[in-house]
Amino acid sequence: MTTFALHLALPDGDRPLSAAPTRLYNLGSATVDSAAAEAHQREVADVGVRIAFDVPAPRIYPMAVNSVTTDDVVGVHSGRTSGEAEVVLLVSDGELYIGVGSDHTDRELERLSIIWSKQYSPSVLGKRVWRWADVEPRWDRLVLESTVDGELYQRGPASVFLSPPEILKVLGERVSELPPSYLVFCGTYTSIDNRIRHGGQWTAALHDPETGARLELSYRVVDLLAEIETGFRVPLRPKER
Repeated sequence: MTTFALHLALPDGDRPLSAAPTRLYNLGSATVDSAAAEAHQREVADVGVRIAFDVPAPRIYPMAVNSVTTDDVVGVHSGRTSGEAEVVLLVSDGELYIGVGSDHTDRELERLSIIWSKQYSPSVLGKRVWRWADVEPRWDRLVLESTVDGELYQRGPASVFLSPPEILKVLGERVSELPPSYLVFCGTYTSIDNRIRHGGQWTAALHDPETGARLELSYRVVDLLAEIETGFRVPLRPKER
């Protein structure tokens, strides 16, 4: 069982929060207005990713929790990977918490299968969370954003996505039996220039511009194959004999 040592952000300071979710549900096209998801759908289509449009949105990708990390270094096997800022829900001990994450994706593998790429590539979870009950009154003004190598990559209101209660309702209708504790990565939206980028240093943040309250994460990507000497690297797609 994977246990996350998190911190619950409260007005008088942070409090330790231990959580042991048994499932991750990664969502696609979970926007209030379906048109808001189209720009991101186009940019992933530009790199050869095919979305199952015959499945009603939001599309649910169930994942094992071992694909989630809070580490600040993420190992990959190519230079064609990228992060996506997402609102994250944590259901634990009957309480709903809000966090921020980055759904890091291998874009080459995603061309073969979205669900396989999501299980392979680590989803990064920020270590601080808010209670939904504390955030609900200001949900409409929260901003979700990300950077890559120090440059702004994504930015927009969290309210373009279905609200946390609406997402839990969808899961309750479409998942045969929800576990007592689970994580939900709530989907992403297009980059500011409508183009998938790759890079080495990623950040994601969910913040309230009015109060300055902020959840954030930062991580560095390491291409593990780069440490193998040239000529001894096993290719990602070996040639057929």
